[in-house]
Formats: sequence, structure tokens, C-alpha cells
Amino acid sequence: MTSRRAVKERDTQPNGSESSRAATAPTPHSSTQFSEPFTGDESGRTIIELHNVSQSFGRQEVLRDISIDVRAGEKLCLIGESGCGKSVTMKLMAALLEPTSGDVLWGGIPVSKRSEKELVEDRLRFGYLFQGAALFDSLNVFENIAFGLRQNTRMSYAFLEQIVAERLKDVGMPSSSASKMPSELSGGMRKRVGLARTLALMPDIILYDEPTTGLDPIMIDVINSLILKTRKRRPVTSIIVTHEMTTVRKVADRVIMFYPLNRLQPGEPQIVFEGTPDEAFMSDDPRVAQFVYGEAGERLEELAVA
Repeated sequence: MTSRRAVKERDTQPNGSESSRAATAPTPHSSTQFSEPFTGDESGRTIIELHNVSQSFGRQEVLRDISIDVRAGEKLCLIGESGCGKSVTMKLMAALLEPTSGDVLWGGIPVSKRSEKELVEDRLRFGYLFQGAALFDSLNVFENIAFGLRQNTRMSYAFLEQIVAERLKDVGMPSSSASKMPSELSGGMRKRVGLARTLALMPDIILYDEPTTGLDPIMIDVINSLILKTRKRRPVTSIIVTHEMTTVRKVADRVIMFYPLNRLQPGEPQIVFEGTPDEAFMSDDPRVAQFVYGEAGERLEELAVA
């Protein structure tokens, strides 16, 4: 893992040489550490925890008493119907939202105990791939990928060019695409540029919000393969919100399924499944089976009555 401090330090080396790359040993971020950078043999320890978290927006309750742990190095898929709180859960994990009740912990320390400075620094450990890629329309591909590096490091332009070129190569984009504007890109290319931007700061944790929505089957497989390739390259933790069961089958180590609160009885848990993809497809819970196999069932009858 390359720390943000190390990224800044390597700009002091001439021409972004290989020797400057070698001098990038991981260092702690702050006195209240989020978690130490980890190697493959440390995978499995808990780095993010949600303890009895609930989230409401005004009178609308989205999450109720949710408890989840995220383990270092795993690929965790969050599934469930639209509107059941998956993306909200991911934003809570990254402290982009403050829970109505309950606690979010990073490395065993509550997010609420961190100072604003520590919170800003620790958030750099997260990379976020937005549902629609969320590229800046007025910036070209190079400027989009370089945006986070320019905001958070002091590296030279020459080294910035090198990193952008490497990230484009990582996601299978030609170097000629660096000068293109987002409007000139297909949906799949925009997703790949968004992933390249996410990877530029070498995050420990990548949050994928519906990374394959709106893509054709071949491009879905391309994005799924890139998620796997990213994990193989370095021990990053991946949290993926998705409706695509092809993504779950190919990518996930573990699956958590949410259920809409308005379809639950009082006191029923909102998480209705947690396990492996194979276990999800073999579940005897009709709610889980209906979702993973894409069967309308009684929902069609409900619509007819409505």
C-alpha cells in the first residue's frame, strides 16, 4: 500500500524514477489510525463496522438496526431491491452520512471520535466509483483521472502523466483517450475512466455503487473482470452495491441482502441473508430466492390488485 504521505514524498525524487517508487513504505495516517495498511496474510481482520445503525431522512426510515462488519481484502456484495438502503449503507461506511443512531467504526475506533482533520485524512483510504461514473463534464479524461492527485499531492506534472497513463492501461483504455471529453465516451468507457480515477490515489477500500448499471453483457463482464484484477494486483477491500447476479457470482466472496422496511413486520431484521454466492442461490428463504433468480412471483399479483 502506498500512503498519501509517501505519494507526496516521491515528488521530491527526480523524474518520478523507479528509485523514488521504491521509497514508498507505508506509514500511519494519524494517531487515531483507521487501520494499518495490510498484506495478503492479514486479510480477514475487521476494518469497518456498523453497530446497530439506523438511518432516517425526515420521517422516512431507510435502515433499521443494521450491524455489518467488513473484512480486510474481501469482496463484499450488497444486494436487494431498489430503495432498501444499500447505497445509504455504503455512504455510512465511508462516513459520507452520519447515522441517525448507532455507530460506524473504522479500525475499531468510532468515526464520531475523529477530528475533522483526521476524518478528511482517513477518507483518502476510500475510493468511490459512482453509479454513473460522475466524471466532470468540463474536464477531459486526463484531468478527470488526475483530479484527486492534484487536490491531495504535490507531485510533478511529469509524474502525474505517468500515473494517469498507468491507470488508463490498468482499465484497458488507450493512451489516446486521455485527451477525450466525457461526452465522447461510451457508457462502458466512462465507467472505466471513473475506475481509473478511483485507483489513482491507491485506496485501501473501493466502494462500487452499481458499477455495471446500463451496460451490455460483455461490458458488464469487463467491469467485473476489472474489479477482480484490481483485487489481485493489491490487497484492496471491495464493497459492491449491485442488482446484477452475474456480478455477484463472479466477484463476491460474501453477500449481504437487504429487504425493504415497508415489507417487513415490526421487529423483523432488515438483513435477510448473509453468506456466499452459492449459499444465496441455494437459500430456502423465498425472499432471497425470488431476488437472486429474478422471479416476480406474488409481486405481479400485487401490481394487478393495485
